[in-house]
Amino acid sequence: MELPVWNPQKGRYETLVDVVLTDKNTTWFVNLRSPKDVWWIADYKGGLLIQQQDYSYTIWIYDRYMDISRAYVEFSSKKAKQLLRQYYYF
Repeated sequence: MELPVWNPQKGRYETLVDVVLTDKNTTWFVNLRSPKDVWWIADYKGGLLIQQQDYSYTIWIYDRYMDISRAYVEFSSKKAKQLLRQYYYF
């Protein structure tokens, strides 16, 4: 699936072509209260894709020194949002 993402490390939009969202690489969250709540997170090439409930772009966070994954944020939408605040200012 072709997915446009914001890459905060490079400061630009990119199009990822190899993204397949499955139960094995994606965690979906259902108890959403605000448009800025995290809707889903997915592992992608040593990084983490984070999508909020609103219609903003998916954010791709990665670090060349460590593996950022769903396990890194303990499969938690709250910790994913904290990570999002570290890398991306909205």
